Amino acid sequence: MNMRTSRRRGASPGAHSASSARATPERGGRRGGRGAASAPAGTCWLYGLHAVHAALENPARRLRQLLVTAEAQETLAAKLEGGFPIQAVRAERAQLDALCGADAVHQGMALLADMLNPPDLDTVLEQPGPVLVLDQVTDPRNVGAILRSAAAFGAVAVVMQDRNAPDETGTLARAASGALEVVPLIRVVNLSRVLDALKARGLWVVGLDAGGGILDGAAFHQRRVALVLGAEGAGLRRLTREHCDEIAGLAMSSQMESLNVSNAAAVALYEMFRHR
Repeated sequence: MNMRTSRRRGASPGAHSASSARATPERGGRRGGRGAASAPAGTCWLYGLHAVHAALENPARRLRQLLVTAEAQETLAAKLEGGFPIQAVRAERAQLDALCGADAVHQGMALLADMLNPPDLDTVLEQPGPVLVLDQVTDPRNVGAILRSAAAFGAVAVVMQDRNAPDETGTLARAASGALEVVPLIRVVNLSRVLDALKARGLWVVGLDAGGGILDGAAFHQRRVALVLGAEGAGLRRLTREHCDEIAGLAMSSQMESLNVSNAAAVALYEMFRHR
């Protein structure tokens, strides 16, 4: 995970009044979340119980500001064994609606925090488990759901190309349901070079796409695997396919041609996990 251990803590675990909750929109560190106020450079607003709770308990997160309704503060307090690591600031639900976006399910809480600094790939590969590689998967909800499956089935990292990939936002973090704090999300410049690097470290690179055999986890029992998934519709790009050791698809009914990329990732990871 993030190798930094610094963390900003509040003076006390109590809540300030709503008048002190000045969540002023500023330019974001990257592109910011759709429909939500942007955050200061290098930070993002996280919202929703699982995302906020996981971030508060992650010592690698530098915490900036926590906004909560009265009810949400009680809910968080019950889940935080060591108490609040940052001063909670009381806010009204309407404030959080305006901050997070009209469609955001914030559950009465929003946390401004620094973006995570992921470890390098070599550090990640010191741990056992598969690696997920995303080839231009752009929907933050899909990436968040993939992170959640990665955490559930023991993947050590999710790797994606920095270009044409979503930023770390509240939308992504909420879809990840806390997994953003558990599974490193590593951004790289050149995906093909990363696939070659994974091969050099002994991983078997499997592109998940039509045109190959059926993914069989038992066949990889003695091999460490990197699963590569492409964008919905377009699938894997040609150059990405060429850098895979093999192409494999999922066993599924003929009544359905394909799955959403996040669902496909979950099924593929489970297939690998059950044969470990």
